[in-house]
Amino acid sequence: MSMDIEQLLKDMTLEEKASLCSGHDFWHTKTVERLGIPAVMMCDGPNGLRKQEGEGDHLGINESIKAVCFPTSSAVAASFDVDMAYHLGEVLGNECQAENIAMLLGPGMNIKRSPLCGRNFEYYSEDPYVSSQMGKAYIEGIQSRKVGACVKHFATNNQETRRMNGDSVVDERTWHEIYLESFRDAISGARPVGVMCAYNKTNGTYAAESRLLLTDILRKAWGYEGFVVTDWGAVKDRVKGVAAGLDLEMPGGDGARANDAKIVKAVEDGTLTMEQLDAAVKNVLTFVKNAVENRDETAVFDREADYREAVKMAENCAVLLKNEDKVLPLEEGQKIAFVGGFVEKPRCQGSGSSHINSTKVPSIAELIAGRDEIAYAKGFDLDEEEPDESLQAEAAALAKESDVTVIFAGLPNRYESEGTDRKHMRIPENQNALISAVAEVSDKVAVVLFNGSPVEMPWKDDVEAILEMYLGGDGVSEAAMALLYGEANPSGKLAETFPVKLADNPSYLNFPGEAGVAEYHEGIYVGYRYYDKKEMEVLFPFGHGLSYTPFAYSDLKISAEKITDQEKLTVSVTVTNTGDRAGKEVVQLYVGSTNSSVRRPVRELKRFAKVALNPGESREVTFTLDAHAFAYYEVKIHDFYVESGEYVISVGSSSRDIRCEGSVAVEGTKTLPIVVTRETSIGDLMQIPAAQAMLAQMQQKAQTDAPSNASDIDALGEGGQEMAQAMMFEMPLGSLTTFGVMNDEQLDGMIAMLNGQN
Repeated sequence: MSMDIEQLLKDMTLEEKASLCSGHDFWHTKTVERLGIPAVMMCDGPNGLRKQEGEGDHLGINESIKAVCFPTSSAVAASFDVDMAYHLGEVLGNECQAENIAMLLGPGMNIKRSPLCGRNFEYYSEDPYVSSQMGKAYIEGIQSRKVGACVKHFATNNQETRRMNGDSVVDERTWHEIYLESFRDAISGARPVGVMCAYNKTNGTYAAESRLLLTDILRKAWGYEGFVVTDWGAVKDRVKGVAAGLDLEMPGGDGARANDAKIVKAVEDGTLTMEQLDAAVKNVLTFVKNAVENRDETAVFDREADYREAVKMAENCAVLLKNEDKVLPLEEGQKIAFVGGFVEKPRCQGSGSSHINSTKVPSIAELIAGRDEIAYAKGFDLDEEEPDESLQAEAAALAKESDVTVIFAGLPNRYESEGTDRKHMRIPENQNALISAVAEVSDKVAVVLFNGSPVEMPWKDDVEAILEMYLGGDGVSEAAMALLYGEANPSGKLAETFPVKLADNPSYLNFPGEAGVAEYHEGIYVGYRYYDKKEMEVLFPFGHGLSYTPFAYSDLKISAEKITDQEKLTVSVTVTNTGDRAGKEVVQLYVGSTNSSVRRPVRELKRFAKVALNPGESREVTFTLDAHAFAYYEVKIHDFYVESGEYVISVGSSSRDIRCEGSVAVEGTKTLPIVVTRETSIGDLMQIPAAQAMLAQMQQKAQTDAPSNASDIDALGEGGQEMAQAMMFEMPLGSLTTFGVMNDEQLDGMIAMLNGQN
């Protein structure tokens, strides 16, 4: 069918228009049978389909169809593989077509401000560039199959505590540079069909009612043309929402119908204009029209084929954190002990609205059945916290008799879930005690972790190897076995820092806040930006990840020594696999300012690339940097700004493993406005060319009228000249009258002239 949206807007009654601004039920839009407007379905994601047939709920209480759970976003980000993220989107898009789903609710693009956020497994990274690029590729993959992606939760939703009515208080620079930046390129570049607004407030205004967020930034600044849908139950004032740029309220039901009536009344009494309502209705109709016209009835959901894809993706996402003495990969002929409750019951996903009703999740125990070289001891009970001495002793005895012990540990399901934040970063004490006990009797211990967020590792120095599987989806057990035995080579990198302890995290004193208010006092210093600036010891740094083969970096080339912010810079480096097996390396490019007048991190990730190399193979990796790679958000102009100065270009294997370094001088072409007042310092005034000439004349006149007395400077002691100059630069203009340099009339005239020229 073909829908003429403009004609439909003319033919619809006010009541029909208002009705389309809310859903029919939990998952469907409304129909308007009189005009032939059909309903279409949305479905929870983002790491698989949680399609509920019949009566649905958004918390996963009712069962959804059997589907395939892919690695969660925390794992996907660790792959640093945008091609894989795109392919994941393609696979999910095809599944949506097969199941007649018009839009998948994902990806989650919120920044990992704290390791404690209960929903961190659904989000990509602490770094906005990684988040935006992985999300962008995922969106493009889904929408390549003519299915809508829905970016969420827009914006500043970084915790589950008081998520439905809490207030994220964040300064303008941090908001744009960190939290909105995670969304910006994904939205403006991939143009998702939907954007889901968050529950929470930012600086006192609910996302569902924020014209600044939904219209000024999203539509005007970023050019977004899709529709905005609420998180389920996020509406507080529906009329304010329509006026702000909110199109569709979900879910449907009695509450939504009551809000439809409020919209009608608001239009009738002039509180809301028909133009505002029409804009929302048009956006919803466009979504419905495209979904109907792009329906692919030939699509097939092949669960077994998609499961095989999930296995390969899990292999690509795993991060080898430590591997002393080349304990991994395991060798044929070794006597191996497998220990831990996760052997019998693998953890592959988080809890909440993203939970997938998996078709199959093979356990490690199933995969090792019949293999005589591998023995198993439970070691700990997944449902318990306290150590079990008998289980622990059994595991230690087995480890003592084995060549290598592999302990499968991590966070139980109850530790990570939508709706609640973690209280600490520890794994259960029975697991910590087990690892320590085994390490005492075995000198070859590898720990395999299943978790959606960082954990503390008091036993880190006592074990030889640590393999981070994250929440790797249905295929996580097969992937873990392939990696342990070297059938696959680990290639993931951490997209978030693992701090030594929770108290080290920059948000520690302000997470989750008090009385529903979360104050983002750490500002731009989120994740590695903070740890690296403080030169703080961390468990594992951002970007870290090992391989079974080493890589060398050489021949850094920077295309120019000096550029303007209107020009692009090309950076290339040669990467070589110097080992004896094929592997993949994530090449990371960071940019840092050496002389900025504002607070800047030591370095910020601006580009990355994952390259596959055979033994002995070399490849030149090339990056292109534009002005945004050197910019910070300047509140004076409410936009990103490139400050003139020298910038360090660092290329390496993590934020703390820099292999090559160079620099470039960048000239900013935009001048910042300066409003001159009596409180303006002489130092700030020196930034204005016209003021420099005036101050030079004043200094010359002062020297003529009262020649400097060297003894006066000497009386200030050693460094007196520098002290005098510093004092002068910090002096406000108003002090010029105090010291008789000029009178009030002269000063006011100078200020007026400077503001007129600026």
